[in-house]
Amino acid sequence: MPIYEFECSKCGTRFEELVKHGETAPCPQCKSPDVTRRYSQIGEGRVPVGLFGKAAAESNARRREREARRNG
Repeated sequence: MPIYEFECSKCGTRFEELVKHGETAPCPQCKSPDVTRRYSQIGEGRVPVGLFGKAAAESNARRREREARRNG
């Protein structure tokens, strides 16, 4: 059985539940059967790699200085 994310139409609670395909689960907060299946993200969000902004500018400046000393 897959795990699905639901949102209650009555109280707005979002929850996950293991249910058979095509079925729903009642809201754990208010017990209302009026819930809507929501699509949740399948995997982890993309993790940024590298430097950004000020840190990237400083790193680039240090790299240019090293290259200038080597070539100089």
